[in-house]
Amino acid sequence: MTREPISLTLPDVSAFARALKSDLGPDAPPHQTLLNAIARAGGYRNFQHLHAAHGPAAPVETPEGRAVSRALARFDEAGLMTSWSTKRKVRQHCLWALWAQVPARTVFTERQISDLFDGMTTFRDPAQIRRSLIEDGLLTRTRDGSEYTRVEVTPDATAREVIRAVGKRRALAKQTAMQ
Repeated sequence: MTREPISLTLPDVSAFARALKSDLGPDAPPHQTLLNAIARAGGYRNFQHLHAAHGPAAPVETPEGRAVSRALARFDEAGLMTSWSTKRKVRQHCLWALWAQVPARTVFTERQISDLFDGMTTFRDPAQIRRSLIEDGLLTRTRDGSEYTRVEVTPDATAREVIRAVGKRRALAKQTAMQ
């Protein structure tokens, strides 16, 4: 059998080393040793040489503070969405917070998903929320509209911050209600 070169691109060498270490089990070498071994296998002297050869890392994505505050203004202190924004960008960030509360890999009937959204809002318009989530590619449904499923996608930094803040509000409200 002839040898075929296969290219391997690692977006995060450290994460790759952690995954490799967990696969190797308790006898795995330390993290830094694995990083150096991976770098040597790629033709570098060590991990430091690999790091220096590729320059600085890409800038870290940061949330847009104004967009976060505009989206959070649509939620009350209990983390319930209180109104529908006419601005598309604000609405999209609000939808991410609702999307995050939909259980993954679960099939819902129209009634179940509507009840779920009713519990996340005070203005009670689950049809509008369903339509918008489907338009934004965050929710799928069957042709006849009988089944809905959350689509697994990665939110941007701003959406993640909105999700985190709304989740924190919901957790605090739940904790207060239990007392």
